[in-house]
Amino acid sequence: MKPRVTVITLGVDDLEAALRFYREGLGFACDGIVGQEFEHGAVAFIPLQEGLRLALWPRASLAHDTFWGGYSGYFQDPDGHLWEIVWNPEWEDAEG
Repeated sequence: MKPRVTVITLGVDDLEAALRFYREGLGFACDGIVGQEFEHGAVAFIPLQEGLRLALWPRASLAHDTFWGGYSGYFQDPDGHLWEIVWNPEWEDAEG
């Protein structure tokens, strides 16, 4: 399998404020916060380019099991940034 990045997740302290910044401050389009009906499920997805999304997720919720049927894992890079690796069977990659 060829490695690729399809989602970059940023843990944020205030999801609504972060979404407002990316929408109003930087001009990114977004459908808003989804998954609020699930425990630890609230997230906002911002399309960046074909096959790549930015996910804004409440920082306190990052280390929980997924509710959407995929897989995810977390690691911290040498600078202390927390990365999430995700496979979601519902998302098509850039190749279709």
